[in-house]
Amino acid sequence: MKITSPDMLAKALKEARIHNGMSQKDAAEQVGIKQATVSAFENHPEKSRVETLFKLMAALGLELHVAERESRQSEQLWEEEW
Repeated sequence: MKITSPDMLAKALKEARIHNGMSQKDAAEQVGIKQATVSAFENHPEKSRVETLFKLMAALGLELHVAERESRQSEQLWEEEW
């Protein structure tokens, strides 16, 4: 899945959490954070800490891969999304 904005990232993690049958509380307890932190990430990812992202990814069994953008058009989309 190609993710180019904080909102897309939050949506992808929320979908993964739901797909895994986990509540926000379940995910939070698994990695030692508060349910409110999970909620804040899902609703306002641009204000969240990178540490929170990686803790949630760990709870959901996900990993991050970084790749170059495919074209200048993608760069323009990135500027519009952020």
